[in-house]
Amino acid sequence: MLLLDDSLKERMDAYRVLLLWQKDGSFIKESGLSPFAMELALGVCRRHLYLQYFLKTLVKKMPSLEVATVLEMGIFQMFFMEIPDHAAVSTSVELVKAANLGEGSARLVNAVLHSARKSGLPALPPQKVRRVSIENSVPEWLVRRWFDIYGGTRAEALAKATLERPVEWIRVNLQKTSAPVLAQKLGLTGASILYDRYIQVPADAKLKTILESEAFAKGEFSMQNPSAYEVVKLLDLKPGLKVWDACAAPGGKAALMAEMDSSLEILASDVSESRVLKMRDVVDRLDLTNVRVECRDVLALDPSTSLRSAQDDTRSSKFDRILLDVPCSNMGVIARRPESVYRMTPESIKELAELQYKILQAASARLAPGGILVYATCSPDPEETTKIVNKFVKENPEFEKGESVFPGTEDLRFDGFFAQALRRK
Repeated sequence: MLLLDDSLKERMDAYRVLLLWQKDGSFIKESGLSPFAMELALGVCRRHLYLQYFLKTLVKKMPSLEVATVLEMGIFQMFFMEIPDHAAVSTSVELVKAANLGEGSARLVNAVLHSARKSGLPALPPQKVRRVSIENSVPEWLVRRWFDIYGGTRAEALAKATLERPVEWIRVNLQKTSAPVLAQKLGLTGASILYDRYIQVPADAKLKTILESEAFAKGEFSMQNPSAYEVVKLLDLKPGLKVWDACAAPGGKAALMAEMDSSLEILASDVSESRVLKMRDVVDRLDLTNVRVECRDVLALDPSTSLRSAQDDTRSSKFDRILLDVPCSNMGVIARRPESVYRMTPESIKELAELQYKILQAASARLAPGGILVYATCSPDPEETTKIVNKFVKENPEFEKGESVFPGTEDLRFDGFFAQALRRK
């Protein structure tokens, strides 16, 4: 009975988080779920459009949001998790009762899931864009956009990639330890090591255990995708430079730079007070003495005044290097943040592009002559990437383009970032 209670509790946790996501857009990964509940909740979110499509083939009229969520969870467990069909059905019925959705709803869930088990996966629509949309749970307008930009083959590959469980990576704090030593300490001997500082977490490793380790508490590592390193490399960092990470939260790239060279003078700022507090925790845990964290709105800064805190009147208004990881649609990391695909609209991408350009213009005024600014987004969409950069260079002839990177196109284990170096002549 205890096993059933624990099992039901995890499903109830996943159910509540899925309802919150659908009602107010809450992020699932920030909910503190157990590994099983997290896999279930993220899996249902990731395949939401497909599960809805499947459900519509089984019912004459769509049930309430609450009952539909239980049914999506049940179908996901039956067809996409290693859960026996009978367990998926019985726990779904129990979940309806525990959530006080009524006896009628319990009977409906039982009948629909038995019907799904009998019928199997439904046939997909014949029209290609619609098929790719349903099969991969990517909204139809976005699939059509990808077809127009990239052509059918790459568009379909992008859609399929959103369903993949993203590879997790550990970034080793080389000021405290080395990758081989840390891998042995965490029981990850034999795991793939990249750039001497990133350890690929095996798919069967328990991430919760890793994050609860003494090594994590002591600041020996953080979780970060190696695409961040590809972005930071474009800054061409040299000892003693003044660096501004202007949209820094959650602070991973600022921490990486500080770990790479303790002589750098780094300002990590963000517009959000709550995210700045979390950044301070990151800096403290990693013992990074060369990072100052501040709450700053790039757009509210007057280009004619110096960027300094009240405690530091000596800081120059100009920086040798600026990293600008701007707010974006998250189109390149849908597999990691599946909620983002349902928030996007053509209008929201257009609005983001306007904001991105304003931030780039404002931040660029702080770059010293000969300095490098790296514009980065976790989206490959031209409207958020190349169009912004080309417009900026055209309107600001004192800047010239340097190298650019698209890490996710070369290695599927990497997040889908875009980054472009811009040098002030």
